[in-house]
Amino acid sequence: MPSIHSYLLLLLLGLSACGAAADRYLVEPSSAQERIVLRVGSLEIREVVVPAYAEASEILRQSESGALQVVENAQWADGSARALTSTLARSLDLMTTTDVAAEPWPLTEPAAAQLEVRIESMVARADGAFQLAGQFAVASSDGRITEFIDRFDISVALDGDGPAAIARANGRAVEMLAHQIAQRLRP
Repeated sequence: MPSIHSYLLLLLLGLSACGAAADRYLVEPSSAQERIVLRVGSLEIREVVVPAYAEASEILRQSESGALQVVENAQWADGSARALTSTLARSLDLMTTTDVAAEPWPLTEPAAAQLEVRIESMVARADGAFQLAGQFAVASSDGRITEFIDRFDISVALDGDGPAAIARANGRAVEMLAHQIAQRLRP
């Protein structure tokens, strides 16, 4: 008959397995090579709006049935909205000649324009692609530029099956979105 110590040992092993920390993954774009001149001197990125399923820290992948499933033992290193906002701001800042920062705007003089991005789809699809789709809007309260809203639908091939491949594809998709926004803001 097992002793109380055996039961306690099994209980502790079970609890330690439940509390195992998940690996955390960053969304990182590659280094920008080009410097695009924009028609605004400064751009404030408002916090990116993501769908409810993307607000969680878990990394999701679409199954063949279409259901979104949690990738086991994998989480985003930062909240999706915050990570996307800072990654997009960094990408635009590095690829353009414009001063770009995420809200709140850090300078005394207000930004010449504000960028708002609303994500409708952000998912590693069952077909082996990462999709980032939605719309972005550029506003200028003082009329320095004509305001506009554009849609985007970006698809990046996953270079593997695991969460690292999803994170890399997410970073490439955000970089492609930054490039699309920069092209739209050219003079």
